[in-house]
Amino acid sequence: MGVNNYINQIIEGNCVEVMKNFETDSIDLTITSPPYDNLRNYKGYEFPFEQIAQELFRITKSGGVVVWVVGDATINGSETGTSFKQALYFKDIGFNLHDTMVFKKRNPIPQIYRKRYNNEFEYMFVFSKGIVKTHNPIMIDCMHAGLELNGTTYKNYSKNEQTREKLAKPVKNKKIKGNIWEYVVGKKQEDQEAKGHPAPFPCELARDHIYSWTNKDDIVLDPMCGSGTTCKVAGELGRKYIGIDISQEYCELARERIKNIEMQMQLILE
Repeated sequence: MGVNNYINQIIEGNCVEVMKNFETDSIDLTITSPPYDNLRNYKGYEFPFEQIAQELFRITKSGGVVVWVVGDATINGSETGTSFKQALYFKDIGFNLHDTMVFKKRNPIPQIYRKRYNNEFEYMFVFSKGIVKTHNPIMIDCMHAGLELNGTTYKNYSKNEQTREKLAKPVKNKKIKGNIWEYVVGKKQEDQEAKGHPAPFPCELARDHIYSWTNKDDIVLDPMCGSGTTCKVAGELGRKYIGIDISQEYCELARERIKNIEMQMQLILE
């Protein structure tokens, strides 16, 4: 069996074993969030991180991307640092650490005071297999669009001595969005369907990454798809999707969410 046998499906099973059926260099983009540091009760299933990472490297196309959304638990007064260890392992097996991004939560859950500040973010490590093939940058408005700012300069990021040159005259209307992305968690209507899962990420997060790193008809994978957010959004954006989860309950939830979207799209076409 090859990857085409799994297109636009939610597969119940061990993701390592399922991915072994995919051809090498067959996936354009993976977006997933692993059950890290026992922060998420994942039905008691094991999480074979190194095997998952190795299979992801094998099946990712040259120029393809893996977005790994992850955080750390605090145990005995210290953050575990598991997220960084995983990022370094991805590098060790051949991935580039293309970008270290931040998923900032606009509505973080208040925590009991533990002599530390409230945790408001998770990491979104963006790994690439070689040089990134596709990047559709999200653009935002420039604060001073069109203004003639005397003395404003760009920094020259050369390999040699860094200098400032080239006056910004006038300031452009748009610029590429930064790598700290803010989202409301669990409040939007499209995210309400995922409440059966303990830790879904927002549809908007998946949407922004899928838009950024793929084009239409590319294949998007989530090997620990949970409530199916990645697959749901990929389908909406005209990408092919594959979701894998070891939990029957979560697979059924994901399929139901995708079914609802397909029904809505069919009504629009009619």
